[in-house]
Amino acid sequence: MPSPSGTDAKPAEPSRPAEPAGPAEPASPAEPANPANPAESADPVLAAEREHLRESREYLRLMREDVLSLPALGGDRVSIEYLKADLYHRAEALRDIPDAPLFFGRLDYAPGSVWSEEGEAGMDGARFHIGRRHVHDPAGHPIVIDWRAPVSRAFYRASQSEPMDLRRRRRFGFSGGSLTAYEDEEFGGAATGTSQPSRIMLQEIERPRSGPMRDIVATIQPDQDDIVRADADATVCVQGAPGTGKTAVGLHRVAYLLYAYANRMKRGGVLVIGPNRAFLSYIGNVLPALGEVGVSQVTIADLVATVEVRATDTEHAARVKGDARMAEVLRRALWAGLSEPAGGLMLSRGSRRWRVPAHELAGLAHELRDRGVRYGPGRDMLGHRIAHVVLTRMEAAGETCDDRTHESVRRTREVRAVVDEVWPAADPVRLVLRLLSEPELLARAADGLLDPGEQAEISWPAAPRGPRSARWSAADAVLVDEARDLIERIPSLSHVVVDEAQDLSAMECRAVGRRCATGSATVLGDLAQATTPAAVADWADLLGHLGKPGAGLRLLETGYRVPRQILDYASLLLPYIAPGVPAARSFRQDPGALAVTGTTPAAFAAALAQACADALGRPGSAAVIAADGQVSALARALGRAGMAHRVLGSEGPDERLTLVPVSLAKGLEFDHVIVAEPAAIAGGHSHGLHQLYVALTRAVSRLTVLHSQPLPAPLG
Repeated sequence: MPSPSGTDAKPAEPSRPAEPAGPAEPASPAEPANPANPAESADPVLAAEREHLRESREYLRLMREDVLSLPALGGDRVSIEYLKADLYHRAEALRDIPDAPLFFGRLDYAPGSVWSEEGEAGMDGARFHIGRRHVHDPAGHPIVIDWRAPVSRAFYRASQSEPMDLRRRRRFGFSGGSLTAYEDEEFGGAATGTSQPSRIMLQEIERPRSGPMRDIVATIQPDQDDIVRADADATVCVQGAPGTGKTAVGLHRVAYLLYAYANRMKRGGVLVIGPNRAFLSYIGNVLPALGEVGVSQVTIADLVATVEVRATDTEHAARVKGDARMAEVLRRALWAGLSEPAGGLMLSRGSRRWRVPAHELAGLAHELRDRGVRYGPGRDMLGHRIAHVVLTRMEAAGETCDDRTHESVRRTREVRAVVDEVWPAADPVRLVLRLLSEPELLARAADGLLDPGEQAEISWPAAPRGPRSARWSAADAVLVDEARDLIERIPSLSHVVVDEAQDLSAMECRAVGRRCATGSATVLGDLAQATTPAAVADWADLLGHLGKPGAGLRLLETGYRVPRQILDYASLLLPYIAPGVPAARSFRQDPGALAVTGTTPAAFAAALAQACADALGRPGSAAVIAADGQVSALARALGRAGMAHRVLGSEGPDERLTLVPVSLAKGLEFDHVIVAEPAAIAGGHSHGLHQLYVALTRAVSRLTVLHSQPLPAPLG
């Protein structure tokens, strides 16, 4: 962790007191103030904190105006454009979000305390408001401290047994952007007994959600904080049960790295990879709310997009194409293009001729290949090597040579012809096209790696006329990406976050690993939710294919959003789908969270409409999750019942009720979920029980299991 630096950690200039001198503390610090109660609304502590919030928003506005007023002065047009872009991003990061609290906590240090973490800083009675971003007044005094600053860590880590020199930790309750409550936890002499869960924190965790995912910056738990603040060089793999916040942890780690290692991260770049575009849309607001704009968020399909995907592989073909053996098959196919020269090189310059025999040309090519260079650079280097041999002979004959002579020789028609013959140019798309459409080439490249049945499974029945007419699959696009890297190295980023990583094939892992070869990664997933046919079996194998075999595995086993009753019900599937994955524990419970309702096929549509009406009668979001093949029929049934809804993944206006194909449900959450016909989900896919587990764990308040068919045996 970096030492405290900048205005966020100036102990001599803590944020100005938000309370009048000698404030009266609440009679019961554990009870949040109630703004509907006139007596509590007149609470001087609450009034002072509201004034501090008003001032903080005003200072943030002034900070943004200062940035917008700066001129972009550069030495040339390109520099000016870069400066304009930088100022724009700074201004966007300082944009206030009216319905999000600017700060959510306060730390009061005890008199005489010395806070220490990689260096010491006197905290004698200091007071800091902790929020989503740093805010200072016109004099430079910090008004709100960024949650990522080292001094803020005590907000997440302090306990009665280890108070970290705190006298008081205050949490704030908000409704939209209005401060409505506060809650104090005393440390030291004023503390009594063991810390109790914060009511404000519980209310924030349980607050109904609608629309995109929110950040969890006010409720980060100690085990989550350890992952968020992991060192920039560390690749971290997180196995997290549903509701444990692994996606939020990964996004908050991005925000932390961009704060603590800003130059390094921005220089190399940061990338977030999600399973589908519905998921990316769901998480898209989290980083901007934390003041980080401009972080690229893509799917695996976007990452490797080189060809137009128009076909779907069979499960067997997808498994073969996703297997790591395909990397060696591609390597063999690529290097099989090298050939022996038909004859030597004869180069005329002036009145003299220079000859390089065929065996010497072949030796130069073999030497480069044995060095392990990539195909593209090796081709360029061969031309230079041939030119060097010619220049050596010219110098031995007494001629004067320099770099211009070398380049002139390398560019001659004769040298270029030899290079084209011995080391022909390669294109990744055409290489994969030939491999899949020419059985003889595939047989040679896959000899000893793929059996004849596997070769037949991935071979195209007829050769297309060209790359544009080929019916490429998603797995084919990953093979093209592998071939592209074999020819020319794909640049590495500083950090990559990959979510729902349990679904990655070995070849997809390699594609992700190329993007963080010299950087680090955050790998997030849950083996119990693996639903793709080519998914890697365990984390050790996945990390090996990613190129990060030494990465540490972190477990998040406590669900903070999903009630215990729902998790316990879904966990009945674990012995069948992931015997080695322990059942999740839940931070909260609700006896009314689960309802399993049976009906008849004839009455199913009416029962579904009633369940949806009940869900819409409660606050928050609602969803019906069903097997992909049933979505159209259910959409028609909801339409006939007059239930306004939208189908996830299709165009249409936003509605509170969302009909979700189970294949798109991963990573999403809704307050009330209705799982329609679990048997159809379980029987509709080779990983049907895994998909059912995903569906059952998308609810964070209420789960209704509605069925007219018998329930799958594990749930019976």
